[in-house]
Amino acid sequence: MSEAVHIKNTGLRGIAVADTKISFIDGEQGILIYRGYRIEELAEKSSFLETAFLLLYGALPDKKKLEEFTRHIAEERKLPDFIHGCLEKIPKQASPMDVLQASVPLLAAADPEVAEETREANVRKAIRLISRLPALVAAWHRIRNGLEPLPPDSGLTHAGNFLWQLHGEKPDPGTARDLDVCLILHADHTFNASTFACREVVSTQAHMYSGVAAGIGALSGPLHGGANARVMRMLMEIESEKDIPAWVRRQLEQGKKIMGMGHAVYKTTDPRAKILREMSRRLGEKFGQPKWYELSVRVEQAAVAEFERRGMMTLKPNVDFYSASVYCMMGIPADLMTPLFALSRIAGWCAHIIEEKFADAQKKPELYRPESEYIGMYCGQMGCVYQEIEDRKPASQS
Repeated sequence: MSEAVHIKNTGLRGIAVADTKISFIDGEQGILIYRGYRIEELAEKSSFLETAFLLLYGALPDKKKLEEFTRHIAEERKLPDFIHGCLEKIPKQASPMDVLQASVPLLAAADPEVAEETREANVRKAIRLISRLPALVAAWHRIRNGLEPLPPDSGLTHAGNFLWQLHGEKPDPGTARDLDVCLILHADHTFNASTFACREVVSTQAHMYSGVAAGIGALSGPLHGGANARVMRMLMEIESEKDIPAWVRRQLEQGKKIMGMGHAVYKTTDPRAKILREMSRRLGEKFGQPKWYELSVRVEQAAVAEFERRGMMTLKPNVDFYSASVYCMMGIPADLMTPLFALSRIAGWCAHIIEEKFADAQKKPELYRPESEYIGMYCGQMGCVYQEIEDRKPASQS
């Protein structure tokens, strides 16, 4: 039998599997840093593309380098010609996350450097992915609604261009800046499930696109990336609810969750949620839709009070709780909220993939190959005796 330590139902929480220089979380203090910089300062002073540069290259760019990086991103926004034709053949009811995941290998097929495994080539692939994932999501949304995809506008910011390609209207600079901040907040978050999926796949020496496709698949799960959409659906369902505290009590009594409350890592308020909370309030006033912010606050207050009344660990809002109302007020449908998460996290995924591939110049990356402890049927040293099918008794399912 294996000598591996038996770790049951932990989801690898608390188990360090690799070193990283990309981001760090202090869950007790509610601190998140990218390459040494606090998320609050980046959200206030940086842009998503500057933050993406930081994640990919390890340092903030000077003015010339940022201009070059921004230009390269803009130059790569146009999707390969055959992509729109492929999207048009997909059933219109398909999940946007499934469409996004399925489209990444198509982008790989169009990349002349897909198999080139140098750091420089992988950075160029990362630039193409950061540029083209927003165009994919916007194109699919328009195609499924019977509309023509729109060409990119090089005069707009990264976030502003996505809103233009999605809605067909040029966004006001304030809204584009708010979305840009949202992208910064979601750009990386250490070894979360999707990032680990990316790194595990490329540890086999698979190319970057394979790793990203795996990351999108992991993000599509409701325990990871789907929470903001579920928060928005929750808010819509309780929009006319008169007694929010009673609703919260019923949810907990029925063993259900309050979506967007609590986090696997943070033991206090998620630092990203603080920024999004204020943004939700401000956008509610700006667009004349204060109800979503106000309802979110009522749910948060009722949930915290109920947790305390029950003597439970107090769960605070996570990044998904207020991002749901923020995205809703920007006109982003609920089923595009998780794809939007991917459009941001692609910067972190690519940075982690490059780190996994090239962290140690002296050797190739190690293949992720964890142990498991077999706890199934075992019939002695020689194994079980095979019986012909006519002689077998009905087997119990397990």
